[in-house]
Order: sequence, then C-alpha cells, then structure tokens
Amino acid sequence: MYAIISCGGKQYKVQVDDVIDVERMDNNAGDKLTFSPLLISADGKVSVGTPTVKGATVEATVVEHGKGDKLQIAVYKKMNGHHRAQGHRQPFTRIKITSIKA
Repeated sequence: MYAIISCGGKQYKVQVDDVIDVERMDNNAGDKLTFSPLLISADGKVSVGTPTVKGATVEATVVEHGKGDKLQIAVYKKMNGHHRAQGHRQPFTRIKITSIKA
C-alpha cells in the first residue's frame, strides 16, 4: 500500500514506516501530523482524489529538524574581476509515516 501526499508544494510517494525530508514546518519533534492523500493504491486498486481521496488519511510523526547539504554558489563577471562565493543549506523537517488509512 502506498499513497501520494502533498506537503510544502511538492508531492511525495510514501509507504508505512517511510522517513522523508519535507520543507521546513513549524512543528516540534514528536508532533503528530495528518495529511489528506491525493492518491492511494492498495491491493492493486488505485483511488484517485479530486483533489483528495475522501475519507482517507495519512498520519505521520515529526522526527527532527535539520539543514541539508551545503550548496556552493559562485558568481563571476568577466572583464571586471568580480568574484563572489556563498553557500546555502536548505532547512528541512524529517517525518516518519506511521499509518495510511483508506
């Protein structure tokens, strides 16, 4: 059984006990979350929502917050010697899928 959920403007394919990183959320570690799935597949039967599947929920728990790997950003302008470098670490929230109810 799997489901497609939407979180932070992105869609994720999840199964029970999956741990995924989503865009940073304002929840504390250990908080329970509930998502309305866009699609659920169980026993070879697919239910597609318009926009969400009625009566279905995906429950998750916040595991931790963190920052992603550092991305190096370099700016260079030719003929005037302008160089600039900076880094960026995108914040994320790690969640664990605890149940999918169809």
